[in-house]
Amino acid sequence: MPATDHAAGTALDVVTFGEAMLLLVADRPGPLEDAPAFHRHSAGAETNVAIGLARLGLKVGWASRLGNDWMGHYLLATMRAEGIDCSHVVCDPRQRTGFMFKGRVADGSDPPIEYHRSGSAASLMQAADVDVQWLRSARHLHATGVFAALSPGCLATAVKAITVMREAGRTVSFDPNLRPTLWPSIDVMRREINRLSALADWVLPGLDEGRLLTGATTPEGVARHYRGLGASLVVVKLGPDGAYFDSASQGCGRVAAFAVSEVVDTVGAGDGFAVGAVSALLEGCSVADAVRRGAWIGARAVQVRGDTEGLPTRAQLNVAVP
Repeated sequence: MPATDHAAGTALDVVTFGEAMLLLVADRPGPLEDAPAFHRHSAGAETNVAIGLARLGLKVGWASRLGNDWMGHYLLATMRAEGIDCSHVVCDPRQRTGFMFKGRVADGSDPPIEYHRSGSAASLMQAADVDVQWLRSARHLHATGVFAALSPGCLATAVKAITVMREAGRTVSFDPNLRPTLWPSIDVMRREINRLSALADWVLPGLDEGRLLTGATTPEGVARHYRGLGASLVVVKLGPDGAYFDSASQGCGRVAAFAVSEVVDTVGAGDGFAVGAVSALLEGCSVADAVRRGAWIGARAVQVRGDTEGLPTRAQLNVAVP
């Protein structure tokens, strides 16, 4: 086991399952086909959150599959360098690592993205890959709808992981993080995402996601829906309008967004928000303070080009967040 992996039996704060992809970002604005060069980064909703939590000092474990190729080696080294327990990441020589291209924009709009992840090593994960003892060594599981959407096997893995943690009395956060093109249909996506949400303690949808998933039109309605399914806390992300929360123990409220001087790239903002909210809740902060931390990190995330470059260290967090 690499020195950067936590020793077996060492308690973890957070575990997550998910696909890491090599992210290639164009070096200048324009169509992807016109880009003369690309800069490499890591990408993946769950791995973004894992990196962000590790930078804040939490002990984080990540379970996945990668190809035994240069992209997989790069991603594994990147995660280990962040201090993440990668003891449950398999590099399969028979499979390949997923990757993606992202264009560069100059106006803050959503950049063009091209995925190459179909049939990737991570998409072949199965419920049998869940190491129950290792999973239960953590006090929290963070899950997203991206991993669940990759394949029926990944969906079964997500359901098993969440169920194991809930039965063990651990907490679970769930970010729907919708990827409609990965699901067979919108109806299937809606059904399965709501099924996973009903198993979680803390549900973190965006407002547009919540509208699509629940039929409600307001943050209050979206939150009410998931509270009715059993969530003890729902935080509805409102972008530049901040966030709305509905908590079983601390009531409802709104938190304002942090000012952003320039929106560079909105990809990864929701992952940054999850880093802030989950870390603060695990530290025992109030819901309002947790949402405020999430809003601050989400604002940082939209001001950089990579998915993780805006995620702060603990020192940066302590200096900046009011």
